[in-house]
Amino acid sequence: MSPPTPPSSSLPPSGVPDSSGNTKYAVIAVLLVVAAGGIFAWRTFGSHNEPPAPTAALAAPKPENPKIDDVPAPPPPEEKPDAAAGPRIVYVQAGNCEGKCTGVPSPELVGALTVRGNQARRCYNQALASDSSLRGHVTVAVRVGSAGNVCSASVASNDMGSSSVANCAANIFRTSGGLPSPRGGCVDANVPLSFVPQTAAPQGGQ
Repeated sequence: MSPPTPPSSSLPPSGVPDSSGNTKYAVIAVLLVVAAGGIFAWRTFGSHNEPPAPTAALAAPKPENPKIDDVPAPPPPEEKPDAAAGPRIVYVQAGNCEGKCTGVPSPELVGALTVRGNQARRCYNQALASDSSLRGHVTVAVRVGSAGNVCSASVASNDMGSSSVANCAANIFRTSGGLPSPRGGCVDANVPLSFVPQTAAPQGGQ
């Protein structure tokens, strides 16, 4: 029989260092180096990526409410003339047309009223062309102011049966313009008008 083989020992031979212990220390050293590098990198890059801390916005000072007396009044609106309105016309009644008239007609005024009566005959002549039987009498009431202005002219009486001739005659006096001034104030005059067809005078010896 062969002699029994002695059991192999796990211990390294004398003079040879234990490799398993060195490996452990190397792994631990590598881990420490990696961890240190990671912490340094985190601190370096993390400081750049952090957003800046928000700054508190400065609150604007609240305006003080001014007193009502300190506020200036707004300027008045500018008045612009209305071009479409035209000039402003103010009517002034002249010549003492109101009240009772106590004046006296002057000779010049009587003559001027007679002329207006003759001018009113054209109203009759125009109507006579349509109605040859038209004839009659019209009285026009005329009020003349102290300055010779015609205050009013209206039909006082009319027996012609046609109002158109009478109204036309009154309008002749109403629009006649200025007349000679009466004496002592305004006067009321009634101007009689006789409208009959005019015939040619017969020639002598016939």
